[in-house]
Amino acid sequence: MSSGVIFNLQRYSLHDGPGIRTTVFLKGCPARCWWCHNPESHAATPEIACSQNRCISCDACLLACHEGLRPRNACRNCGACAEACPTGAREMIGRETTAADVLREVLKDRMFFEDSGGGVTFSGGEPLCQPAFLRELLSGCRAHGIHTAVDTAALCPTEPLIDLAPLVDLFLFDLKCADNDLHLHGTGTGNAAILKNLAALGRVHQNIWIRIPVVPGFNDSVQEMDALAELAAGAAGVRQVWLLPYHGSWSAKPARLGKKAPREAVTAQAPAADTMENFARLFKERALDIQIGGV
Repeated sequence: MSSGVIFNLQRYSLHDGPGIRTTVFLKGCPARCWWCHNPESHAATPEIACSQNRCISCDACLLACHEGLRPRNACRNCGACAEACPTGAREMIGRETTAADVLREVLKDRMFFEDSGGGVTFSGGEPLCQPAFLRELLSGCRAHGIHTAVDTAALCPTEPLIDLAPLVDLFLFDLKCADNDLHLHGTGTGNAAILKNLAALGRVHQNIWIRIPVVPGFNDSVQEMDALAELAAGAAGVRQVWLLPYHGSWSAKPARLGKKAPREAVTAQAPAADTMENFARLFKERALDIQIGGV
């Protein structure tokens, strides 16, 4: 029985594929996109988050920590301080669990899946950072007849992606930009492996929805969107393309993890509706099924 690390299980999700879905968020990601809505997913292991606005300075965490509250770079993430905190100011982000335990929770929502045409979406982070765990989760869903989606940027070797493809009903494939240097600047990784994996996946899977975040100051130019539209039009297996407008609702999260929000996140504004429509036309011109908003 495989085990892995998840950091959230979100019920009644309406933006991670068709129908009503339960989204399981797996920890671990090799990218560092400055607009990442889930910075708590970056580390592969559980970690402590602290919300100062909830702290009542009761020192329960200090008393619980045998090391007198170690600095973050020395913290063992044992969770003792989180367990002792009476207000939830300190909490453990992520927990190790088995595929069987996750499936047990997922099956509680089966009635909603059947009524709405929904299912389970495995997201992250990059869920393919835990391929063995993901395989067991997907296999369990398949055994129970539950529709599966995997939300991935394909930042992984090609082999596990193709190996898991028969167990996946829908791939939500994240594309950030077409230009490699720009991708490296905005995410900390190049996109050569991603584009290679998109081509390989399209040869074996016929239900891929490309998701493109429209991020001010990063990829929100006509030139870049036109290049992405050309890329999507030439990819096999692509059924839909979704343009996702940036929003900064996540920007308070890094502070809870002892990190500083990137400067871009503090200053960026959501793209205007007419801007999104103009970008969508570039995809429509290539006969692509284009949508704006969350999926």
